[in-house]
Order: sequence, then structure tokens, then C-alpha cells
Amino acid sequence: QGERKGTNKYYPPDFDPAKHGSLNKYHHSHPLRERARKLSQGILVIRFEMPFNIWCDGCQNHIGMGVRYNAEKKKVGNYYTTPVYRFRMKCHLCVNYIELQTDPGNCDYVIVSGARRKEERWDPGDSAQVLPTTPEQRERLAVDPMFRLEHGVTDRGVLERATPTLTRLQEAQDAWKDDFGLNSRLRRRFREEKKTLREEEEEAAALRARAGLSIPLLREEEEDRRLAALLTLRAPDSYEEKQRLKRSEISQRSWFAPGTARTGGGALQKLA
Repeated sequence: QGERKGTNKYYPPDFDPAKHGSLNKYHHSHPLRERARKLSQGILVIRFEMPFNIWCDGCQNHIGMGVRYNAEKKKVGNYYTTPVYRFRMKCHLCVNYIELQTDPGNCDYVIVSGARRKEERWDPGDSAQVLPTTPEQRERLAVDPMFRLEHGVTDRGVLERATPTLTRLQEAQDAWKDDFGLNSRLRRRFREEKKTLREEEEEAAALRARAGLSIPLLREEEEDRRLAALLTLRAPDSYEEKQRLKRSEISQRSWFAPGTARTGGGALQKLA
């Protein structure tokens, strides 16, 4: 099969393999091109990916894990025989420079300057994770029988406490084994809900058309049904009942005002 893309190299007439060796030496250029512009200072430009979430000290913006930069890589020391590298890059949101370097002793990266780490680390023991045995513990397990016995008792206690949780997880995992059946039931429920929503939308559209409304109608709730059942659209008393009550009130009312009766009584006394 052919290559993914063809590469054509032009060799000038004065090119001598014994003298020049390669085209890079002939053109007095480095194979890494612009990435090697600071190679004389021990700096190589690489594509660096942010290993964790950080806050930039220049613009106070959040930079997520996985954001890539063109970083200057430089060796700054050794951890035993492992080299320690430092990476310097410019924030893509401001003019601030961020420097990180490797930490082989802890298998991590540390921030040198220009940013602060978003703290998301925790103790594995707090989340009930199984911690690996350290070299010191392995050495004591090999030479100390009492420590080996205590370590075994502790491990059995941890297993007994974790057994109920492991059993529940196993049952939950077994319940999800039939993924085809679960998917079928879920899709059937989605189809039913979609059909119900379509019918409700059609009813709301018909009601808006009858009432001449242009506003969207909210979905009917159980509280709305209960409140509507307590209301009535007819008057509490009919017209005939109102007229009868009014006539009875008039018939029971006195013909003369109280003041008028007292005035007439005084005039009759004077005439007497």
C-alpha cells in the first residue's frame, strides 16, 4: 500500500552526501524547525497539556485540565537518576506566564509560579479505596510474624465490613445485565410520554383557537383540578328568590320613619 501522503525531497545539483550528510545540514536548519529555536539554551518547544485544573494569577480565570499550550521545556535537575523538567507557557487569556515542573517523587506536577492549583485531591482511605502496600510494610510482612498476623486480622475486618456493600453492588450489576430489555422498556415509556405530550399540545392549541388566545397555556396540575372543583359558574340565588326576599324585606319594614312618628305624637299632645 502507498503512504498516507507523498514526500518529495529535492536534492540540489551541488548536494554532496559525503559532505553535507542530509538536507537539513545543507540548508543549515534543524529537523525540528521553529521548535528548536532556543535549543542552544537547553529549551525545546513542545505541545504541553495541562495536567490538572488551575487558576491563573494574572487574570484570575479558570483553566481546565487538558487545555494545550506551546510550552518551553527545560531540564532543571534530577530526582536520583530521573530528570526533572520545567514547562513555561503563556496564558491564553492574558499576558501572564505559568511555570510547572515534574515531581517524580510523587508522580505528579507542581506549580512553580503564575498560577495556583484547584484543590481536588483527597485521601484514598477516606473513600474506602484499597490502598497499596508500601515497601516498608512488605518488608515487615516478610520478617515480622506478629505484624503479618495483625495485618491479616485487619484485612479480614475490612472485608467483613465491605461485604454488604459489595453484595449490593453485585446485585445492582446483575440487574443491569439484560441491557436489551431495559432499553426496550425505556424506549416504550418514552414513546408513551411523547404521545401524551403530543395530545396535550393538540388540546391546548384547539383551546387557544376557540378562545382566540395567543399566549401559551401551562400544563394542568392536580391542584388546579381541585381548585376548579370548588368553584361554580352560577349565582348562589336565582332571580325569583332575590325578588321574593326583597318583597318580604319591604313588607316587614315600617311605613313611617322613627323620627316622624315621634313628631306626630307631639303635635297630637299639643292639640289635646
